[in-house]
Order: sequence, then C-alpha cells, then structure tokens
Amino acid sequence: MTSRPPAPDPLPVAVVDNHAHLDIHRDGEAPPEPAQALAEAAAVGVDRVVQIGCDLESARWTVRVIEDHPSLLGGVALHPNEAPRHEQAGDLEDALGEIRELARRPRVRVVGETGLDYFRTGPEGVAAQQESFRAHIGIAKGLGLALQIHDRDAHQDVLRILAEEGAPERTVLHCFSGDMEMARECVRRGYYLSFAGTVTFKNATDLRNALSVTPLEHLLVETDAPYLTPHPHRGRTNAPYLVPLTVRAMAATLNTSVPQLCEAISANSEAVYGPW
Repeated sequence: MTSRPPAPDPLPVAVVDNHAHLDIHRDGEAPPEPAQALAEAAAVGVDRVVQIGCDLESARWTVRVIEDHPSLLGGVALHPNEAPRHEQAGDLEDALGEIRELARRPRVRVVGETGLDYFRTGPEGVAAQQESFRAHIGIAKGLGLALQIHDRDAHQDVLRILAEEGAPERTVLHCFSGDMEMARECVRRGYYLSFAGTVTFKNATDLRNALSVTPLEHLLVETDAPYLTPHPHRGRTNAPYLVPLTVRAMAATLNTSVPQLCEAISANSEAVYGPW
C-alpha cells in the first residue's frame, strides 16, 4: 500500500465534508475503517461527513454505516452512469424504487449523487440518465431532502432539467465544474456550489474564477474521497482529513479569512442537511 499523505494543520473552526465515499476502494487500496477515517478527519477540524452511496450496493452500505457513527449523515442515489446499466438490465424502475425506500431512513438527508455524465456514457445512455435524473429530483422533493448533483460535460442539460422539473429547495452542485457564468446562474437560482480538491489544481484557473464570484452563503466543501485529492497530493488517495487543504485554497481565492470561510461552510452545511 502506498503511504498516505500527511495530515494538514487543523482548521480553526470545524467544517463538514459535504461528499465522500468511505466505502470505495481506489486502485485496489482498501479504505480505512469508517471509525478511523472519521477520527482522522475530526483531528484536523472536519467533524462531520456526508457519506454518499451512488449505486445500490453502496446505498445499502451507507444506510447501515450512518446509524453507527453520529458524525455521519447519508445520501443515496443511482449515479448517472448506473442508469443506463439498469435500463439495459430492465430493472431501472425497481432500482429507483429501492433508492426511494432507502432515502426514507431518518439519517439519510440527501438524494444524490444524481445528474448527468456525458464523459463516460455515450449518446446511447443519455435518455436513461435523464429519466433517472428526473426521477431523483422527484424523490428529493417528495421526501423533502436535499439534492446532490453530479454534472460532467453536461452543464446545459443539468440546468435545463432542473428548471423543467423544478429544483428542490436545497440543491447542491457537487464537485462544481462550471465556469463563472454558470456559477452566477446557479447562485441566482439559489443553489449551493460544493468545491473539491480540483479547485487547488494549478491548471484550474477557470474553476477558481467561478469560486471567486460565489457568495459565502452558497459555498460548501468536499473531498469526493477517495478521488480528487488536493494539491500537493494530487493523484494519491483522498480522505476527509485532507479537507483543510481545499478550504485554505478556497479562502485564498476568495480573499477571506479561513475562520470566516469555515463558519460559512459549517452554517451552510447545516442549512442544507439539518443537524447531525
């Protein structure tokens, strides 16, 4: 197993990792046990985590693990790349039905990650992705839950479908990847923008520009662990304890203090997901 990145300096005010996958193995490397991952995160000021299950197996795992750890809340959905697979298998409606039932659990506060991904799924999967996305929007609204959106190479269709269906009151663009214009439009609509380690990458000027026009009251932070590890550990396995690297990079871009940004992230997280 490769060595893990060292722990960064703790944050002055505790924040929430708005999106992590504590169950996913990356490159054959098993993740730490949830208790270890959460203890490491809490030691650096990341005292709450939203665990996301994005296929049926991980959604089932999520609803079990969040009952055992008070610092966890959960999200369940079919990732957009799962939708065409279920359509081909003829069980998309059944899978969506199970997600709907899992989302009724009291510590599940998110329907997500859902949305559109035109990078890994070709044109033949677009219809199934869009059908699934619309269904997840309906689940979130029906249950009064937040919605977390995965958007890869599909900005205009994501915004169009949200407008057509009517977005839930609390809608989050997970791992925001749009430009300044899209950031402004999302803010105008009242959405929250969650930034991941990608905002720290040297070539991410457009993303930092989008961050720079996002008001504090619309900001969240995440790892998307075990992926999208922030600089200077890009390419290694991510985990919630590395959130402080992203927070400090965000504060520098926004020309605001780290404590002020942390306070905003914490308040916004509880506004979206409720109390832990």
